[in-house]
Amino acid sequence: MTGAGGEAASASRPGGDGLSADAVVRLRLVIGRLNRQMSRASGGQDLTVAQLSALVRVEQHGPLRLGELAAREAVAVPSMVRTIAPLTADGLIAKSPDPTDGRSQLLELTPAGLETITRIRRERSALLAHRSARLTAQQCRDLEAALPLLELLLDEPEAACPSAVPPPRDRDASGS
Repeated sequence: MTGAGGEAASASRPGGDGLSADAVVRLRLVIGRLNRQMSRASGGQDLTVAQLSALVRVEQHGPLRLGELAAREAVAVPSMVRTIAPLTADGLIAKSPDPTDGRSQLLELTPAGLETITRIRRERSALLAHRSARLTAQQCRDLEAALPLLELLLDEPEAACPSAVPPPRDRDASGS
C-alpha cells in the first residue's frame, strides 16, 4: 500500500514506538506544505529561510558574535557571513565592537529588523487564524489539545536525530 507522499505505508509502529510510517509521512507533508503557505503569506519579504532564521536567533540570543550565531545555526562561519551580509546592508542587523574582544563584532537586531520579524509573524499568524476559522469548535479544541504534543517534537536536539538512513524519495515533490 502506498500512502500520501508515495512511500509504502505501514500500519505497524517501528519498534513499537512512535508514529506509524503513514502518520509520519502525513505529518511531514502537512508541516512542510503549511510552512510554505505561511512563507508565501508574508509576501514582499525578500529574506531567505536562512536569513530569517538568523534574524530570529539574533533576536532570541543577541547580541552575538558571528561565530556564536554560526554555531547556533549549525553552519560554517563563511556561510553565516554570506547570510548576514544582506541583513546588515538592509539595516536589519547592526554590528558593534565586542567590548571583551576588540577584534570581534557583536550582531544585534535593529528596530527595522524587529519590525520585519514582527510583520512576518503577524502575517503568518493571520493565515493560520483565517484557516482555523473554518474548523468546527470541536476541531479547534482537538487542534489546541495537540499543540503540546507537537511542541514535544521540537525538544530533541537536531544532532540526536537519526540520519544514518536517508529518507525515502517522495513522488510528491511539493512536500517537505
